[in-house]
Amino acid sequence: MDEEFDMSQVDNLCVLAVPKKGRLFEKVEKMLDGIGLQYQREARQDIAFCRSFPLKIVFLPAKDIACFVGDGNVDVGITGQDMVAESNVKVDEILSTGFGRCQLAVQAPIATGIKDPKELLGKRIATSFPFLTEKYFKQIGNGENMPSIRVISGSVEAACGLGLADAVVDLVETGTTMRAAGLEIVGSVLKTEAVVVSNLHSNHQKTIETLKKRIQGYLLAKQHRMMYYNIPREQLENAAKITPGAKKPTVTPLADESWLSVGAMVLSVQVNNIMDALHELGATDIFVVDLLNCRT
Repeated sequence: MDEEFDMSQVDNLCVLAVPKKGRLFEKVEKMLDGIGLQYQREARQDIAFCRSFPLKIVFLPAKDIACFVGDGNVDVGITGQDMVAESNVKVDEILSTGFGRCQLAVQAPIATGIKDPKELLGKRIATSFPFLTEKYFKQIGNGENMPSIRVISGSVEAACGLGLADAVVDLVETGTTMRAAGLEIVGSVLKTEAVVVSNLHSNHQKTIETLKKRIQGYLLAKQHRMMYYNIPREQLENAAKITPGAKKPTVTPLADESWLSVGAMVLSVQVNNIMDALHELGATDIFVVDLLNCRT
């Protein structure tokens, strides 16, 4: 059981920055709970202390986190790769989370018939990612005939309809908002997802490494399930090919020596196909258990 740390040490705690709101915050909040970081965040407060781990959590706009990490104001942060790239700061990207996946894309009105982003050179571009947008168009235009970049902090997709821009550079997740605005993707600036980044010179490397291992275990658990089943002894080799586990499946003898009980970690997306294959082999009593966290 985790013990509460000495609160007299709060001035020397490792500091973790997380998004203060939005869908990314919701994902991160679940993850923090899943790795045992319990905290109480008072109303209107953007700082919280973990009760059983030497960590202070600060809640910041996602776009600011990379800068705070790079400047050393916080030791470790969770934000989008797009935000890290836009900030143009030096941080150590220590872990990809696999959630918050989307792409930063060049989008033009469907009615214009534009299919190539080079057609937008010399045009007007609206975006909340001016650094990445400028870098992208410099690359495709060899630094010539650069578009005019207008920085908009919100509702970027509406810029074309309002006559403010000829195209936009914005994040696309499902594409619903983009299509509703009459836009389509004509170029991809970068693919992005939520990542864990740390300060290159942090004095809390041991805490950061422990945090990294906890997150890795949580993410691995979310991608897998534990499957248990009984199998005739003569079919064990074939069953092990279907459920090899992380290294090898766990095999336990049963009272009936002609049968064995097997447990193995399997990918969540393959659970039903694996159950079908095992049943065809003659496996019985097949059941699946969710994983909360793990270490391998």
